[in-house]
Amino acid sequence: KTVTKEEVTAEQLGGASVHTTKSSIADGAYDNDVEALLQMRRLMDFLPASNLSGVPEMPTRDPWDREERSLDTLIPDNPNKPYDIKELIHKVVDEGDFFEIQETYARNIVIGFARMEGRTIGVVANQPMVLAGVLDSDASRKAARFVRFCDCFGIPLVTFVDVPGFLPGTDQEYGGLIKHGAKLLFAFTEATVPKVTVITRKAYGGAYDVMSSKHIRGDVNYAWP
Repeated sequence: KTVTKEEVTAEQLGGASVHTTKSSIADGAYDNDVEALLQMRRLMDFLPASNLSGVPEMPTRDPWDREERSLDTLIPDNPNKPYDIKELIHKVVDEGDFFEIQETYARNIVIGFARMEGRTIGVVANQPMVLAGVLDSDASRKAARFVRFCDCFGIPLVTFVDVPGFLPGTDQEYGGLIKHGAKLLFAFTEATVPKVTVITRKAYGGAYDVMSSKHIRGDVNYAWP
């Protein structure tokens, strides 16, 4: 206040909501200590003990040949109608168990951990419910950091793509959108873990390129029927 003459409370300057929604310094916030500890235990179950130990494998009740018929109607026929990508993720992964990271920051992209056949995977997905799933600077940084983390610990990546492009506008350009978009491209390109990409609807222009496309060494690419 003395220097900037700005009237601001401690919570507004550096509270939990600021660091989970604006600065991205914190990956999550919880109502109390008990909930935070329980969620941390859940997170640790997904992570390997070290970068040399391999991804953990947990027993699963999901049969290997499970079919989720509701996926046939989840994505609207109208390309301009949004749908919740989290619902798709929950239906695809083992037992619907998905641990989202940075849920309230850059909500136009979704990242987190799940399991398939009992083994940990990292999930990156555009969220059509927020800004139609476009990539902006914040979303690009968020996803790039997560991809690099998964690569460091040998966690395979599954990417769900429904992206109409990069967010236009002077705010994004002045903020270095090209630079931050390149971080995501570089993260996927240098990642040596298995990378499976599923295009659920739209995949346009440079934004598709940076979302683990074949152009940047995506191992397996599928198109939603």
